[in-house]
Order: sequence, then structure tokens, then C-alpha cells
Amino acid sequence: MSYQAYTTYNTKVTPQSEPIPGSNQVPNTAGGHSFEVDIWTRLNRFLILGTEGGTYYIRQKQLTKKNAKSIRKCILEDGKRVVDTVLDISDSGRAVKNDPALFVLAMCAGLGDDFTRKYALTNLPKIARIGTHLFHFAGYVEQFRGWGRGLRKAIANWYLLKETDKLAYQSVKYQQRDGWSHKDLLRLSHPSTQDANKDLLFEWVTKGYNSSKEDEYKDSLSIIWAFEKVKSVQTDVEAAKLVEEYKLPLEAVPSTLKSPKVLETALPHLGLTAIIRNLGNYTKHGILSPQSDALKLVTSRITDKGQLRKARIHPLSVLQAMQTYKSGQGLKGSGQWEVNPQIVDALDDAFYLSFDNIIPTNKRVMLALDVSSSMTWEGCGGMPSVTPRVGSAAMAMVTMRTESDYLVTGFTTGLEVLDLSPKMRLDDVCDRLENLNFGGTDCSLPMKYALENDLQFDAFVVYTDSETWAGNIHPVEALRDYRKKTGIPAKLIVVGMEANDFTIADPDDAGMLDVVGFDTTTPSVMSDFIREDL
Repeated sequence: MSYQAYTTYNTKVTPQSEPIPGSNQVPNTAGGHSFEVDIWTRLNRFLILGTEGGTYYIRQKQLTKKNAKSIRKCILEDGKRVVDTVLDISDSGRAVKNDPALFVLAMCAGLGDDFTRKYALTNLPKIARIGTHLFHFAGYVEQFRGWGRGLRKAIANWYLLKETDKLAYQSVKYQQRDGWSHKDLLRLSHPSTQDANKDLLFEWVTKGYNSSKEDEYKDSLSIIWAFEKVKSVQTDVEAAKLVEEYKLPLEAVPSTLKSPKVLETALPHLGLTAIIRNLGNYTKHGILSPQSDALKLVTSRITDKGQLRKARIHPLSVLQAMQTYKSGQGLKGSGQWEVNPQIVDALDDAFYLSFDNIIPTNKRVMLALDVSSSMTWEGCGGMPSVTPRVGSAAMAMVTMRTESDYLVTGFTTGLEVLDLSPKMRLDDVCDRLENLNFGGTDCSLPMKYALENDLQFDAFVVYTDSETWAGNIHPVEALRDYRKKTGIPAKLIVVGMEANDFTIADPDDAGMLDVVGFDTTTPSVMSDFIREDL
């Protein structure tokens, strides 16, 4: 009895329900213990994944507050670094959505020191690239400050720095969102310009159309003239003519005139984001029929890497579009269509093209997917049709298509080898993952399985939310045991699939790395780390 009393304290093997002695582990939300990521890693996770929809364990409001507290610490520590991080992630298209970037920029503009506030507002046009972004920023920034001179000047500069024709397009396409309009912001900011055309545009936005200046509109602001004209036409033929000649966005066309003819006429001028979002609608109306010019146009644009990069199309947006399109109906059940396999194939290609180029490591890699219950929460990155489990499978496929020596496994409180092939279409992989059994979480299983089965790996890549709790040994202990017994200096890469506080990687171990799931740079960063280029 006395012997057993002194066997309960062990610095080599610790149940995940307890912290490793001497470590800085903290309780995670599932009842286990994990390492806490630093505030800058937390910032990256928030910017790339956001908190929309919350997680399995924590709701959206609470998760946003927890992230905001961490972001505020970053701002106090180095406000310029925060703004630079926001700018890098937003401008390069690394994030799923731009709202987290706008939110953090608003925090910097309201809570930073004098330099940080000014620096954030100076960079507003680079992050708020379209009207909707500007409206969202206006709503966020009121949570942190009032409408002082600096903020009014920044909003005015957003309008003044844009070319007049592009600003006119923005004014027509994005007229109002979330209780804000261009009219509201122009009246708040009072931009002053010597440009007669821009001044005429501001007048139209704030006071409405002046019929006595019709010739001026037609000569200098033709899209405004066409926007006013389309309101009074009677047929879709007339509307289609205006759309084609003046490149009117579909938002400018009255809903009663949005016939298949008008939709097809607008297609060549649609942005790539709009095309991807409207694939179901265009299919429903028979526009994307087999062998049609419209289908050829859409599939060629979706699979153009240059266009994907220029439009900042994020892979998770493509995955969401694929999940929605292949279901044959809209997210809210409004509208059904017959799925065209050529479009699904194009989306499959687009997913991989939207990541950075990856150099193969030529190393032995285990890809371990956490398929536990906490990874089944819908809304990964704010995308309602994508769970972290599905997102993990999609991310793993990127590596599978690059590497030659790998093993793919899925784990909960048990582990199994997954029958996945890089030749499989992404939607088939996602379907297969969704049909796996749920369970608890034991992130030590990949290393334990490799050791028990005499498998040699140079790196373990674990896709997880790090809410591990069910094992009798911590993942880092299992990895160190694997290293010791095999003599292989194996690395651990943790791909964080949620914007929470936790990681299973020891931040003090140079052979462990945290990356953010669905960052477009993640696969290439992982490759560099495994090849020891970092």
C-alpha cells in the first residue's frame, strides 16, 4: 500500500485529465489539459478562422469575448504589429472572411495608442476594399470609440482615394448593409474634392438623382445613369441591354427583371466570388447546361489560379460552395437544381489551386484527423456547411496530393487507418469522413499507434481543436516516448481547426509547430518545417 501511494506522481506519463507536472498546461474546455497558445497565435487563429458560429464547447459570444481580450493584449504590447498582421492576412487572402480583420482594425483604431490609431485608420482602404467592408467597419468601430476627427478623415479618404468609376460601381453594387449606407458615411465624413465627376457622384449619393443633369451623368457617370434607367424599363430585354452595355451589377437590376436572359448577360462581367456563390442559381435557370459557352466560361474561370489569387478566393469558400452545390439545393432550401459534375470537378480543382505552391518534403508523414464529437460542430470558419472534421479531411488532401510517403488515420478514443486516396474527389472524401463514428478525444493515439505497430514517421500532423481529455498519456509525452524508442527526431505539427486558446504542442519544444487550419499558407509552412527550412 505504501509503495502505491508514491506511484501516483509521474513526470513522464500523465493522464490528460491532469496537467503535466512542471508544465504550463491549462484546463481546456473539454475537461482535459492542453498548452495555451500565445496571444499572437491566438490573433492569427482569430483573423483566419474567426469565431462565427462558436465551437462545440463554447458559444459564439463567449468565444468572441475571449479572443477580444487576447487581441487587446496584443494591441497594448505592439499595436503596429497587430495592424501589420491584419494587413498581411487580409490583403493576401489568407483568411476565410474579412470580418475578423475589420473587427481587429476597429479595435486598433479605438483602443490603441495615438500611433496605432492613426496607423490603423491610414490602412483602412487596404482592408476595407469594398462598400460592404466599409459598412462593417463603421459598425465595429462604434463599439470602441466615437466619431472624432481622425475617424471622419479616414472614412473621407476611403472615398477620395478611389477612382471615380470604381467608386460609382461600389455605390451602385453595395448601397447599404447592416444599417449603414454610403449616404450615412458621406454625411458623417464630409469629403471635399475638386474632381467635378466625384463631386457629382457624392451629390447623387446624398441627395438623389437630378434629372436636369442627365447628360452629365450619361457622359461622366454612365453606370449611375444606367442604374436609374433600369428602374423604369419594362422588359428583361431592355434590362439585359443595359447590363451588357454598362456592366451593371445584378444588385442594380430590379428583382422582377432578373430573368435567365439577364443573368446570362451579366455572367461575363461577374466577379469570381459572385460566380462561385451563384453556381446553383445559374444551374437552376438552365444557363450552365452541358457544352454551353456559359459552362465553359465558368469552369475556366474557377480553375484559373491567377484569377483565384486576384479575387482572393479562399479554399474554405470553395469547399463551402462545393458542399452546397453538390447538395442540389440552397442552404435555406430556397431553390433546387440538378448537379452538374463538371462544376463539382472544377470546384475540386479550385480548392487545391487556392493554396500556395507546396514543395514535397520526401519525408515519412502521418496525417492524423481528430474525428471526435467536438469536430462535428457546423460552421468551421463561419461556413455553415463545413465542420472542422470535414475541414481537416480537406486540408489533409492537400498534403496527400503533394507527398508520396504518408499514412492517413482518424482518431477519437480509438484510431483507424482511413481508406483515402489523393485521386478521390474532395466531396467524396468529405462524405466518407462525415459517416465515421463520434467519440471522445485522445490526441496521443497517433504516436502510440505508430510505436505499437513499429511504423517510422518523420512527422505527425494532427488536425484538431486540441480539446483532448481521454488519454492516459499526454500527446507530447507520447511523442517523446516515440522519439526515444525509435531514435527518430520526429516532429509534431498541430493544425488548429478552431479559434480557441489551446494546443497539444509544447511551445518550448523546437520540434513542435502550431499552424492555423485553412490559412492558405499552412501546407507550405508545414512542408518547410518538416524539411527544416524554418
